[in-house]
Amino acid sequence: MQFTRTNISDVIIIEPKVHGDDRGYFVETFRLDKLEEFLGYKINFCQDNESKSTYGVLRGLHYQLPPHAQTKLVRVIEGTVLDVAVDIRKNSPTFGQHVSAILSGENKKQLLIPRGFAHGFIVLSDSCTFAYKVDNYYSFECDRGISFDDKDLAINWQVDTSKLNLSAKDLKQPNLKDATDLFEYGINYYA
Repeated sequence: MQFTRTNISDVIIIEPKVHGDDRGYFVETFRLDKLEEFLGYKINFCQDNESKSTYGVLRGLHYQLPPHAQTKLVRVIEGTVLDVAVDIRKNSPTFGQHVSAILSGENKKQLLIPRGFAHGFIVLSDSCTFAYKVDNYYSFECDRGISFDDKDLAINWQVDTSKLNLSAKDLKQPNLKDATDLFEYGINYYA
């Protein structure tokens, strides 16, 4: 496995080694020991989630507040997405900046999105099976989001806006500057 820090160093791209031959392939998609060694701290994934979506479905930008804040390790089993993580840690040197990466069933790349970031993805293929691990359980009371089309974030979702398919909830999220529930930079949300 190869771990690469992005332009926001807390967001990590993980590229597993794929062993293939004429029968197919084998890939080790997760190794806790190697991940924790790279990160320098413990992480305890407790839940796996999976979604199936079609072209133009945009899910996000979502996050969970403490005490249910979540780190996510996301990957695509089948299809292709543009995956996005936005730094929502007030006073962070990268506050309001984002990382985006193409994740697909073919490239097998994964993205580690730590606590303190909003996350979203858009499906670029006809369909997609998206899977992710989280290190904390979902809480309706702690569920928050920011607007996918916040002009200050300037995210290029790579799909014509007329082709987007969003939930009613995601169409009503506030812009980042209007969001009242954010994270504080420098606080250890893993303690």
